[in-house]
Amino acid sequence: MDTPSYRFEPLVEPAAELTHDELRRYSRHIIISEMGLTGQRRLKAARVLVIGAGGLGSPALMYLAAAGIGTLGVVDDDVVDDSNLQRQIIHGTSRIGMLKTESAAQSIREINPSTNVVLHNTRLSRENVLEIFSGYDLILDGTDNFATRYLVNDAAAILGKPYVWGSILRFDGQVSVFWNGHGPTYRDLYPEAPPAGTVPSCAEGGVFGVLCAQIGSVMVAEAIKLITGVGQPLIGRVQILDSLAMTWREIRLKPDPELVQPTELLADYPAFCGLQPPAEEDVPAVAARELAELLAAREQGRAQFRLIDVREPGEAEIVAIDGAELAPRGQILGGDISWPRQTPLILHCKSGGRSAEVLRYLKGQGYTDVKHLDGGVLAWVRDIEPDRASY
Repeated sequence: MDTPSYRFEPLVEPAAELTHDELRRYSRHIIISEMGLTGQRRLKAARVLVIGAGGLGSPALMYLAAAGIGTLGVVDDDVVDDSNLQRQIIHGTSRIGMLKTESAAQSIREINPSTNVVLHNTRLSRENVLEIFSGYDLILDGTDNFATRYLVNDAAAILGKPYVWGSILRFDGQVSVFWNGHGPTYRDLYPEAPPAGTVPSCAEGGVFGVLCAQIGSVMVAEAIKLITGVGQPLIGRVQILDSLAMTWREIRLKPDPELVQPTELLADYPAFCGLQPPAEEDVPAVAARELAELLAAREQGRAQFRLIDVREPGEAEIVAIDGAELAPRGQILGGDISWPRQTPLILHCKSGGRSAEVLRYLKGQGYTDVKHLDGGVLAWVRDIEPDRASY
């Protein structure tokens, strides 16, 4: 099948002539006939916004800076944590606790002092997204949640801006280019958000560190092609990588003629993705200290209950609460459970989200005495066993 062809002009006009230093720095680009001096001048004129200075944003920002992008915007409100360093290569050990935007800016300026770095130390929201996006030619979306992805899509569609999208989880990655008016958008790929809880986050499911570079570098290649007008971008195509088998496959995507593209932002993107917080009474919880007392009482024969760890086996290898039984969330939600429905159960996960979801499922299955650990194993380590490992 032929690759779908979407005709497009270079995204930006060329900047002024390059300096002698810039000619030397970018010479390996310039001598490529398809890129040439004009292409490099377009990169110098380009304004690119990267959403998230995390797994995908790290390699993307570094390669965009090295390529000679004139202005790089970075949106992030998080700080560097040691658990980031396995994959977020723009940061380092000495920057733990620093704002990710500030850490990213330090690395960008070291790679290319000529790049103008604009920091947006904020969480992207419907209140600020249109104003932020309006200052850029192109968006790279490296976010890790569906609510923000739909927000990015809708804002880009309203403003008519192209954006490069990437997604990673465990050993799998996806990448494409969305551009309302020129090809499909994210809503053509996902007209509706997957049911809440069906797709784990990287914090829950893990991510193969180097996968960030594999997908992030493809995202940068697509951005450069759009800016300079060379090659055939991934408009109308989604590339899917299985890094374990090291195979790529492609799916074709066309705009849905019945899909009405957004003309204004939704009022509540988390609600659209089914992320409304549950009512307090819907998820009976115990605090870490209360659980410690209950476990002591169980050892003395004064209490009867089962403590169920709904995390994945790899998480339990890092840290586990003594006396817990491992039963991963997916196994339970798939119906692979055999506990009598009258059995008192206390569930726990990493921080409380998955255990609350499993609790509601079990209540729907007729389990009458179910609670979960408020704050999960992180709260347990913080309040009960601070010498244990955390993640």
